[in-house]
Amino acid sequence: MARIAVLLFAASLLAAPVAAADPWSTRAPLLEAVQEVAVAELGGRLYVAGGLQGAAILDRVEVWDPATDAWSFAAPLPIPLHHTTATAVGGHLYVIGGWPDLFVTPTDRVFEYDPGANAWTEKASMPTARGSPAAAAVDGRIYVAGGDPGATDFAVYDPALDTWQSLPAMPTGRQHLAAVGIDGLFYAISGRASLGAGVGNLAALEVYDPGTGTWSALPPIPTARSGLAAAAVGGRFAVAFGGEGNDADPSGVFGELEAYDTVLGQWTELSPMPTPRHGIGAATLAGLVHVPGGAPQEGFGLTTVHEVYDPSEELVVPPELPALGAAGRLALGLALGAAGLYGARAPRRASRTSARWKAIGCGSVASACMPPP
Repeated sequence: MARIAVLLFAASLLAAPVAAADPWSTRAPLLEAVQEVAVAELGGRLYVAGGLQGAAILDRVEVWDPATDAWSFAAPLPIPLHHTTATAVGGHLYVIGGWPDLFVTPTDRVFEYDPGANAWTEKASMPTARGSPAAAAVDGRIYVAGGDPGATDFAVYDPALDTWQSLPAMPTGRQHLAAVGIDGLFYAISGRASLGAGVGNLAALEVYDPGTGTWSALPPIPTARSGLAAAAVGGRFAVAFGGEGNDADPSGVFGELEAYDTVLGQWTELSPMPTPRHGIGAATLAGLVHVPGGAPQEGFGLTTVHEVYDPSEELVVPPELPALGAAGRLALGLALGAAGLYGARAPRRASRTSARWKAIGCGSVASACMPPP
């Protein structure tokens, strides 16, 4: 009976053909060029918080409304922050950790944004202060991994109780990593071992299961990078965008786009970013992944660009999967994969051309530059 149910679900996916079109498009640019931002979706809108403009640390928060394709300013952060992280839970936005200065003393402070009141409230602090961590929501709680210092630190925040709990250390210590939550699991993606830009990039992909309280190693990302962004797609794919530490390109940044299939346990290369960047965040709104801001040169530059990736052009994205558990997801994925019904399609563009980036210096796309560590 279970096998029949799986095949019926698989057959239902045939009704949604995948178009062969460019998966990338643009939307209205940010009001201000910025890098090292925190990005999250809340209430169907896109939020971009904090960041760097040269040596200036920002407290500003921009909000994009898809109904008007326009940005506006929300109430600023209580303190300026960069290399922070943001996640939405229960109708509120949480900004956690980061640096309030130029890489001297990271913070453990946590701020909650109420969109109805357009106001911020300080909440319980993290167990440890960290800059450049990564956070993701899983079942109504926020998990925060890595950062500098405390690269193996891992803790969970319960917004309902305003309490933190320290958890088993992340096996591969790192900062400037990315994270997503999918089907009750927390995935920590790539990053680097050192604060120096692009130094010691790590390909590690590790998953934490809150049900068992254990970490597991998964197939490493094909392109190790740091300062990247990631988004969950279709309740199945963890999609990684951009990053820095690219020795093969004068810009030092990556345009690579790679998707991890959490059911089949494999990575696939997808169409690269039109504007390769690092110091970015990503968030999914209505099935589209938005990647605003960032820097097109390693350690340098700013941009207002707001690019949008449509995963349905390259990934056959099923309806949101139920919480099947690891064993159930694997069984479903094997059945669907064997039938060729969903998974990754061939990328529309195999790789980006770096020639145009060789000619682009920081000044041609940025209003200010600085080489952060």
